[in-house]
Amino acid sequence: MASYITKAVIRKLAPTFTAAAWDGNRIRNISLNEYRGKYVVLFFYPLDFTFVCPTEICNFNDLAPEFRATECEVLACSVDSVFSHREYTLKSRENGGLGKMQIPIIADLNKQIGKDYGVYLDHSGDEGVHLRGTFIIDRDGILRHISVNDLPVGRNSKEILRLVKAFQYTDVYGEVCPESWQPGSATMVPNHDSEKLGDYWKNQHGKST
Repeated sequence: MASYITKAVIRKLAPTFTAAAWDGNRIRNISLNEYRGKYVVLFFYPLDFTFVCPTEICNFNDLAPEFRATECEVLACSVDSVFSHREYTLKSRENGGLGKMQIPIIADLNKQIGKDYGVYLDHSGDEGVHLRGTFIIDRDGILRHISVNDLPVGRNSKEILRLVKAFQYTDVYGEVCPESWQPGSATMVPNHDSEKLGDYWKNQHGKST
């Protein structure tokens, strides 16, 4: 059982941190506070040089320009050192590595970041690694989304990008986004007396019956 209490709560400020990271071709300290004014996707993975992890990290990395086009930065984090992260990026994708990266990879050596976000796995058998936790943090530092996968199954980075765009849409327009919403698709006004809501039920939701 976990011996810590998560500090990550939806609609509350995301737990802040400052930690060393491998970023591009250098080691630097990263603080969550430096990203205020932008959205942030913070994703945790278990370990460098493993199996599912490089597929996830590379896909998040390759989508980084699309995230940045929405003013969202992507941060990766594991329990490994920055030196391990560096070596991981020097290993080619053809050999199970990462290759050159365009997102920072944070070193959570003392596991405190993972504990604060409730993803540190400390029970017998897999002690000392992070679950596949994904967190979307808005421009004000507020936590908007939490999802956590068990170790064997990877995530869909395109779905995380879709969620970022959906939360940003609701921030701007105050409307709500239905299941599988994509930019340009119909949305709803959260008001049962709204004519637009009636139109949505008739023209969109009604088609599913």
